[in-house]
Amino acid sequence: MLIDAAMDLMPLLPPPGPELRRRLLLAQDHALARGLVGVHEMGVSPVVDRLLRELAAEGLLKLRMVGYADEWWFRRGDGVPDLADRPGPEDRYALQGVKIYVDGALGSRGAALLQPYSDRPGHTGMFQHKPGELATVVTQAVAHQYQVAAHAIGDAGIRAVLEAMAGARPPADHRLRVEHAQIVDLADIPRFAELGAIASMQPTHATSDMPWAEARVGAQRLAGAYAWRRFLDAKVPLAFGSDFPVEEVEPTFGLYSAITRQDPQGNPPGGWLPDQRLTLDEALTAFTRGAAYASRREQWAGTLAPGMLADLTCFTGDIFKLPPLELRTAAIRATIVGGEVVAPK
Repeated sequence: MLIDAAMDLMPLLPPPGPELRRRLLLAQDHALARGLVGVHEMGVSPVVDRLLRELAAEGLLKLRMVGYADEWWFRRGDGVPDLADRPGPEDRYALQGVKIYVDGALGSRGAALLQPYSDRPGHTGMFQHKPGELATVVTQAVAHQYQVAAHAIGDAGIRAVLEAMAGARPPADHRLRVEHAQIVDLADIPRFAELGAIASMQPTHATSDMPWAEARVGAQRLAGAYAWRRFLDAKVPLAFGSDFPVEEVEPTFGLYSAITRQDPQGNPPGGWLPDQRLTLDEALTAFTRGAAYASRREQWAGTLAPGMLADLTCFTGDIFKLPPLELRTAAIRATIVGGEVVAPK
């Protein structure tokens, strides 16, 4: 088993060329059929960036894709220019920022914690950068005008990226994205608001991790675990997604998890850490307006109003009237992007 950065020892698959192009288009069809009108693609390589630009130029990108460059563009010295993309409402692809990995995953005990794991004494996880290196990468990204999206799951990893961003002195509207933010020290939630940082979270992570999360971090640290309500109460912008393909791409799975904090069978009764549940309206806002704000597109996307893009997910019924378990499997009637029905074909 290769954990976190050890995966870099394996060759990239599939190789560049027709097979990668075929897979990207199949993945697009899969997402459109499930109601997605846009995707934030994290960790884009130079090869994938070129391919996405080609697909957009050929009119083959039907959903809107926001790209975040793999941080190795910076660390390998591949000559990353100042950010040239200034996307407009009709663009189907634009490179928006850079994806940085601060720590690992909670399940593999790779998430960086301030105190040792409850089920592995003396172990506090793994940072993905040498001391001082994270600050250098963040500062370089800011200097190149790239929005920073930082994978940070453990409370030590989250604190590290907040401190790195504060030291980089970004523009007031930089909109740092802390991706996942799964185990946060309660003292750091106000710092998100102070820095204008976005909690970019995936509701299905909570319901996937709940059987074993307490074993990893203990009951006390669960106060900051998948703490959507606490972020909202602290006036921190909240953006929801799926983390596909780690989780399933269906947005209804995320909506269900956000409002119930239960598994697909409706367990546990009342939900796990139920004080952090959201209303359906709050969850929808995080998946729509919140996601648009996180990618600097709120002026034309994420809201249904005159003058906005006609990017719509159409369900077969009124999802506000469905019981939660039926919401989870609610059928998609049509996916519309730019006023065009793109699914079903």
